[in-house]
Amino acid sequence: MPPNRREDGPPDLAGKAATINDIARLAGVSKKTVSRILNRSPLVRSDTREKVEKLMREVGYVPDPMARGLAFRRSFLIGMIYDNPTAQYIVDIQYGALDALRDSDFELVVHPCDSRSPDYVAGVRRFVQQQKLHGVILVPRVSEDQALCDMLDAIGCRYARVAAVSLEGPERMVVTHDRDGAAEVADYLQRLGHRDLAMVTGPAAYRSAMERTEGFVGALRRRGIELPASRIVEAGYTFESGVAAAERLLRGRNRPTAIFCGNDEMAAGVYRVALRMGLRIPEQLSVVGYDDSTLASRLWPPLTSVRRDTRDTGRMAAAMLLQPESAARPLASVRPHLVIRDSCQPPP
Repeated sequence: MPPNRREDGPPDLAGKAATINDIARLAGVSKKTVSRILNRSPLVRSDTREKVEKLMREVGYVPDPMARGLAFRRSFLIGMIYDNPTAQYIVDIQYGALDALRDSDFELVVHPCDSRSPDYVAGVRRFVQQQKLHGVILVPRVSEDQALCDMLDAIGCRYARVAAVSLEGPERMVVTHDRDGAAEVADYLQRLGHRDLAMVTGPAAYRSAMERTEGFVGALRRRGIELPASRIVEAGYTFESGVAAAERLLRGRNRPTAIFCGNDEMAAGVYRVALRMGLRIPEQLSVVGYDDSTLASRLWPPLTSVRRDTRDTGRMAAAMLLQPESAARPLASVRPHLVIRDSCQPPP
């Protein structure tokens, strides 16, 4: 019987967390053998592997990622760097990344930043180097910053970019095709008979906002409808900014019959103003959002919105960092599509 093992249970470690040395001693094997088992080496006999893995389960042994990082001269950490005001979007990206990292030995660490700060690239550099990250997921808007990507290249840190359009080679990109999603909204509203339309767009600094605006305006133009500049209001991808934009668009008697919002948070702001003004949705005003977040189905009436599988986007980006750098692969894409609910109908 291995030392320190109780007759009726797992080895007694006197309340201490087991180390790799403890596992080797209790199993009667070398530390190198335990290390090989942890790293799924085929050079270990199956009976030895089963015995050691059973022992690790009994004592609740969990490998120390920092110690493993020192041994392999790299960490087992994937970073996620973001500057994005939409909380649900960030949460969904994280869930997707965690889906990809499950059972991989890697963990996710997040780093919010302010891309408007003059030293934010230096701050990201410090974060990456202090954590010795294996790689990073870049979420819009920071994914659109070439200076940030150049810095990561300079320090030898892998990255995967999530963006509305392709910004570089397929080995580093997950493309969300925002222009196509916005064009589908324009086609849908035109088919319903709307010609007096408006748009609440996101911040001009975001490529996603530009792509959604150009996709919507361009699709309307192809159908013979010009959207005046006065009908396009820039907001901040937040509920409060959606309220302010709606107050501009809905004041007075010459109101649009339909409003397309660059995300669901801003669409909820339009709902708030319409309710306050006594405008019925969709009888007097049709509203469409973007993202198809959980908020869309909870509004009343439920919001028609463009769905892009954000969780799948995060999964693809994280999976990209787990593959060998030399692996050739096609461009990763997440295609948007319109989910029709009850917030739109033909104009009055």
